[in-house]
Amino acid sequence: MVRILLAEDDKDLNEQVTAYLKLEGFEVDYVFNGLDALNKIYENKYDIILSDIMMPLCDGYELAKSIREENKSIPIIFMSARDDKPSKQIGYKVGIDDYITKPFDLDELVFKIKAIARRIEINTSNLINIGNFKMDKDEHTAYVDDNELSLTVREFDILYALLSNPKKTFTRSKLMEEFWDYDSSATSRTVDVYLSKLRDKTKNCDGFEIQTVHGLGYKVVLK
Repeated sequence: MVRILLAEDDKDLNEQVTAYLKLEGFEVDYVFNGLDALNKIYENKYDIILSDIMMPLCDGYELAKSIREENKSIPIIFMSARDDKPSKQIGYKVGIDDYITKPFDLDELVFKIKAIARRIEINTSNLINIGNFKMDKDEHTAYVDDNELSLTVREFDILYALLSNPKKTFTRSKLMEEFWDYDSSATSRTVDVYLSKLRDKTKNCDGFEIQTVHGLGYKVVLK
């Protein structure tokens, strides 16, 4: 069962989201501020973190930063009334996985959580099967219709990360941080060139496409 921690200072919304997620079969713990969220995370193991941005004692940005200092992989979804690009950019910069704007449909939130749960399962198995595309992390191979794709090591690693995190936006700076050495001469243009090549190499894949998130970076969307 997927275990979720919800950090939301609006009591009514907190109760509403908690009750709905429990009806959907998730195990949910809830708190009303970021500091209590951190204490819960230190005491328990969670699969997904849901967090508001504006909270007392420790806001969502500080919460995400603190989590990422200890855990690089646990998925974090921001729930916020802030719908401006700078707020989203800051969120992705501190390491969140997804962002949903208030007021939101509870079913949409559940879809996002289930997509992340599928991603967690993929990461555990090291195998990706999407439509006519297959990828094996252990063997470092990728196939479209049983035809092997010619991918460099860096191309393989970038594509695997994108496919393991469908709908998650990877900023250009995040991609450079993860897949290029700090002393390299990589720029945002370098990232664009690599993603253009990956788009071309995966153009015959019928289960997903690599999309540009204007002003931010890239994400994979399942068809």
